[in-house]
Amino acid sequence: MLKAIIFDVDDTLLDWEPRAQDWYEYEREHLRSVLDYVRQEVYPLEDFEAFFADVQRRADLAWTQAALDLHAPHMGRVLVAALEAAGVPPERLDMEACLRAYDWRGMPGVTLYPDVVDTLVMLRGHGLRLGLVTNAYSPMWMRDEELRGLGLPVEWFDCRLSSADVGYLKPHPVIFRQALDCLGVKPEEAVFIGDNLEADIGGAQGMGMRAVLRVRHGAEAANGSPITPDAVIHSLHGLPALLDAWYPGWQNGA
Repeated sequence: MLKAIIFDVDDTLLDWEPRAQDWYEYEREHLRSVLDYVRQEVYPLEDFEAFFADVQRRADLAWTQAALDLHAPHMGRVLVAALEAAGVPPERLDMEACLRAYDWRGMPGVTLYPDVVDTLVMLRGHGLRLGLVTNAYSPMWMRDEELRGLGLPVEWFDCRLSSADVGYLKPHPVIFRQALDCLGVKPEEAVFIGDNLEADIGGAQGMGMRAVLRVRHGAEAANGSPITPDAVIHSLHGLPALLDAWYPGWQNGA
């Protein structure tokens, strides 16, 4: 029996193709906001360039290590470590205050795919539980602000998990297990939708879920991978037909 659909976020629900700014330019602006907060409220730190460079270095190291052990980087820990290294007394640092000063609102130009809202409304209307699992560098409350700003009510999702909060990146089984437990479903009662063969498809299938690869229109699924998705779609509008084939009667809660 089908009970839940779990989605990846970036390049599954959010379209990053039209983004209007380079990541380092975006982060530079927001790290200035962090330093302004620290200067005004915490400690007279002046050298922005050194702080910016150290944050980039620490983040790069964290992502490099994550590729080896799947331990998730966390923006808050990176910021606090860089501020401590710059001389800010650790007892005066508040990680959440630093993250709020960063003022993450999403990358300019990134939008919801046009098929997202009506598909989610349809799935909810048939009584399915919905989840989000994202390999994000920021805590989920920051991604929530972004999703709300794009017009997607986060309350539609019964479970929302960021790898930064969980501590592990997809395809590690821990983050998938937490999502299933959060939704109160068994692996065979859930379908995962994502855009990454290894992180999304391989990770979900490794937990016993069916996994659907979302591929941008005009693109092809990666060739040569040992991972084979249970299905490939170019639009979320193709999802109901798959569910009809896999779970006859699902629209009636069967």
